[in-house]
Amino acid sequence: MHIICPREELQKGVSIVSKAVSNKTTMPILECILIQTKEGRILMTANDMELGIETEIHGIIEDNGRIAIDAKIFSEIVRRLPDNDISIETDGTDSVKIQCEKINFTIPGKNADEFTFLPEVERLNCVTLSQFTLKEIIRQTIFSISDNENNKMMAGELLEINGNNLRIVSLDGHRISIRKIVLKDSYDSIKVVVPGKTLNEVSKIISGGTDDEVRLYFTENHVLFEFDDTIVVSRLIEGEYFRIDQMLNSDYDTKLTVNKKEMLSCIDRTTMLIKDSDKKPIIIGITDHSMEVKLNSAYGSMKEELAIDKRGKDIMIGFNPKFLIDALRVIDDEMINIYMINPKAPCFIRNDEGTYIYLILPVNFNVY
Repeated sequence: MHIICPREELQKGVSIVSKAVSNKTTMPILECILIQTKEGRILMTANDMELGIETEIHGIIEDNGRIAIDAKIFSEIVRRLPDNDISIETDGTDSVKIQCEKINFTIPGKNADEFTFLPEVERLNCVTLSQFTLKEIIRQTIFSISDNENNKMMAGELLEINGNNLRIVSLDGHRISIRKIVLKDSYDSIKVVVPGKTLNEVSKIISGGTDDEVRLYFTENHVLFEFDDTIVVSRLIEGEYFRIDQMLNSDYDTKLTVNKKEMLSCIDRTTMLIKDSDKKPIIIGITDHSMEVKLNSAYGSMKEELAIDKRGKDIMIGFNPKFLIDALRVIDDEMINIYMINPKAPCFIRNDEGTYIYLILPVNFNVY
């Protein structure tokens, strides 16, 4: 194989596919990037057996072929070369020559036949949405997945399509995030659980343009994202997702409407007095026209009042401030509605249209 590519193209390709390079493996081939020429295209591929990414880079093909190269070494070489054309050439011994201007590297490659290629995903039943929409709904839900390896279902997000309605759900045992959008077209029903890692990496790669599309294809075990010059293939998480609808409640004893930015700023200020190891909750007291936010920790105390509109009963309730901050940060509305039942029941932040719902469990507290 012999290809010549601008450094910028190589760096872009490495940046995209490196997200699927395995960091913890006993198989050296999974630490590699496959570079190959195929049907007049130059392709880069990485695959950690759960997530696979392939992207096309632009350059000149002098000779066809393929080679697997250690991702870390190759990435470092490309990053430190001058901003000029780079020649990559292999011989029959799997040795790789990398040349740029007067700089020459020779590094060992690996036989491409050892590489685990991406699984074939039949491109049927395509679901199309804008990159902007996909990036947004991931941003607005990904924070409430769990990193608990004992419960894989919590490490993924439910992606559910009924007709032209798409719902995406994440939860970690303390909170639930739900986003609903209306798609341009109607589709057959789909209900899958996509790993949070996959969605996170897709979100980093896509441009997020409103006019740029991403196409999703599903099989029993895999999901494929196709956009620009890149495809991302991921295994789905097997099993039945939690019965979310049973956890949602439209009843409430207290409803308050508050300025989102003011509430977010207020709660963010309380975190100055909380260290990571400190489990101190903030206490929110709701009375007519007023929300009082209090915190008392080993590092000091704080109290602040916010103006609100309230319907229903007064209430005093405690929360982990991080959970409230995570939800408030991703809501774009100027004014938000918060629904509460009692100090032991979940609170809901949701809009009238139901396009977003954030459920947050309260925590026990001692009255200061």
